[in-house]
Amino acid sequence: MIITLHDKSFEPYIKEVAIQNRINAIAEQISDDYKGKTPVFISMLNGAFWFTADLLKNYDGNCEVSFVKFKSYHGTESTGTVTQSVGIDVDLSGRDIIILEDIVDTGKTLSVFLDELFKHTPASVKIASLLLKPNALKYPIKVDYTGFEIPNDFIVGYGLDYDGLGRNYKDIYVVK
Repeated sequence: MIITLHDKSFEPYIKEVAIQNRINAIAEQISDDYKGKTPVFISMLNGAFWFTADLLKNYDGNCEVSFVKFKSYHGTESTGTVTQSVGIDVDLSGRDIIILEDIVDTGKTLSVFLDELFKHTPASVKIASLLLKPNALKYPIKVDYTGFEIPNDFIVGYGLDYDGLGRNYKDIYVVK
């Protein structure tokens, strides 16, 4: 099914069943890695809310969750500027942190957030991202748990949007 959002058409790219299978595998790995610990999951809004919900439903252990919100895109392009509108609201000192991202492309947003996060002296920080664009990465970001590595194409669905539209689709779509 082709979908149209604003002035662009998108075609199916990753089906919901494949997404759920990868998220289940990531949740299992994180559950094993953090057995006996109580990590704090920090979800990067708005895009990671679906990934966060599905991952936490499958996480086997105690945990806390918090949300932060950054914006760096306008349309299909990064603005080059990262603005924060929701910040850290829990004590992270000495805690194990797992950042949940929908997609890591250039890495700029995460780079800005990590600088802020390390001021809170966490015990450890790991990154889990549903999607990673290794060819777009411009900052030294290490993603510890990756759902899918994808080319540098513009995608929507499963929480990702194009100027506010498309987050609600269960599958991921790529621009035609």
